[in-house]
Amino acid sequence: MSGGPLIVQSDKTLLLEIDHPDAQACRMAIAPFAELERSPEHVHTYRLTPLGLWNARAAGHDAEGVVDSLLKYSRYPVPHALLVDVAETMDRYGRLQLANDPAYGLVLRALDRLVLIEVAKSKKLAGMLGDKIDDDTIRVHPSERGRLKQALLKLGWPAEDLAGYVDGEAHPIELAEAGKDGRKPWTLRSYQREAVEAFWAGGSGVVVLPCGAGKTLVGAAAMAEAKATTLILVTNTVAGRQWKRELIARTSLTEEEIGEYSGERKEIRPVTIATYQVLTSRRGGAFTHLDLFGARDWGLVVYDEVHLLPAPIFRFTADLQARRRLGLTATLVREDGREGDVFSLIGPKRYDAPWKDIESQGWIAPAECTEVRVTLTDAERMSYATAEAEERYRMAATARTKLPVVKALVDRHPEDQVLVIGAYIDQLHQLGEYLDAPIIQGSTTNKERERLFDAFRSGSLRTLVISKVGNFSIDLPEAAVAIQVSGTFGSRQEEAQRLGRVLRPKADGRQAHFYTVVSRDTIDTEYAAHRQRFLAEQGYAYTIVDADDVLGPKLPTVD
Repeated sequence: MSGGPLIVQSDKTLLLEIDHPDAQACRMAIAPFAELERSPEHVHTYRLTPLGLWNARAAGHDAEGVVDSLLKYSRYPVPHALLVDVAETMDRYGRLQLANDPAYGLVLRALDRLVLIEVAKSKKLAGMLGDKIDDDTIRVHPSERGRLKQALLKLGWPAEDLAGYVDGEAHPIELAEAGKDGRKPWTLRSYQREAVEAFWAGGSGVVVLPCGAGKTLVGAAAMAEAKATTLILVTNTVAGRQWKRELIARTSLTEEEIGEYSGERKEIRPVTIATYQVLTSRRGGAFTHLDLFGARDWGLVVYDEVHLLPAPIFRFTADLQARRRLGLTATLVREDGREGDVFSLIGPKRYDAPWKDIESQGWIAPAECTEVRVTLTDAERMSYATAEAEERYRMAATARTKLPVVKALVDRHPEDQVLVIGAYIDQLHQLGEYLDAPIIQGSTTNKERERLFDAFRSGSLRTLVISKVGNFSIDLPEAAVAIQVSGTFGSRQEEAQRLGRVLRPKADGRQAHFYTVVSRDTIDTEYAAHRQRFLAEQGYAYTIVDADDVLGPKLPTVD
């Protein structure tokens, strides 16, 4: 018994005592390989999963390091069977390798012959494998490279892809660190450089960095390494135009070299920025824009916000395995459970910087997270109690009792720029009217979005109400306060994105504030707890306060 903060259990759960003096150090040690499941006040529950261990292995962590972390921080003796299982699970990664053979082309090669015999008999690999070359090698058709990796992962034998990549069509791209168009000189931050190096060494994979930590610059630096035509996939047109502005400012690229492929324009240039929406749009049941993937001999494909990748993009990506692929995200959490497809098709996690690490270096703002609980009126409680189960979350999340609380929170920060974020359009219109603030929603034109964002950036607009469009890549560096009134049920990725909207460092170094307004004694409270799990894993603690603490003793009523 060591008196450490961690209890390691034989069912692969890890219990972390948050109030222990070594809790933060322990959290940092286990974060690369353990996933947080629950985060109440005093004891957080993590779980060891095969995918988590394989991602850690691909990112350069070995079983010895994982075992050492568990032994170092565990309060009680660690079950021996669990340590054996950790080592054996991590050892499964790479026992099969995809490689390019000079004589036979793409092959599946085994470091363990019996594993190859086992998987070759699986019906899940039917049609993917070709002729047997020798006892350790089977030919693979190049078109099956992605689907084979997906299938092997599901069989529990994730293949290490060493088959290499085509260089693609060369195109000169350099970082303009000396400054461009009168801008100040700048340089890549150390963690950004490490992320690029880790990605390039692996050839494909995912870089995980907090919102506001400069993922776009990691993408630009990867492009400068590739020096090739690049296809960049983004969540929406506004995000694409932000990418374009950054690339023009930070690299040798000119406006003429960068094309926009969206609902508004169809430009294909050496660097082309396309939206997920246009690529997944259909006409007559067919995807009409798939030709973009073959329109140039791309040397690099960048997937922005890879945790939001639509399912059809996975299918397209299965055919792009010979291209270098870079995924950028703040969190690998996917609410649809398709983290395995990201691992197989985009690539494993190559680099991950904990949010608190980046905060301690001063690159993102420190944040205070507060959950404000409101009590529904008797009429609202009755409506909620008698509603159908599928309607209850909407009713709790959009309760009009939240409006004065939001107004009080906005008034609490008279000098700060405030984002009010919600999921339901009717509620956002109520808030816009109540706060006398403009609204940005899905139907807002790109021109109007950019006008409002520019006004917010300049400081002429202090409060902005935004829908789910605020979950995605929006560069609003002076936003210091975010107030969340409703969300997509219990989405952890959404919570991370929303906090990220206020994490860009402020010119005067002030703290960011993230509020979530929740209806107590309803499912709204349960979903809020689930949403907070990822941020708790990153070291952000939520303070829970009552609406009376914000409003004063009497809660105003809303007609």
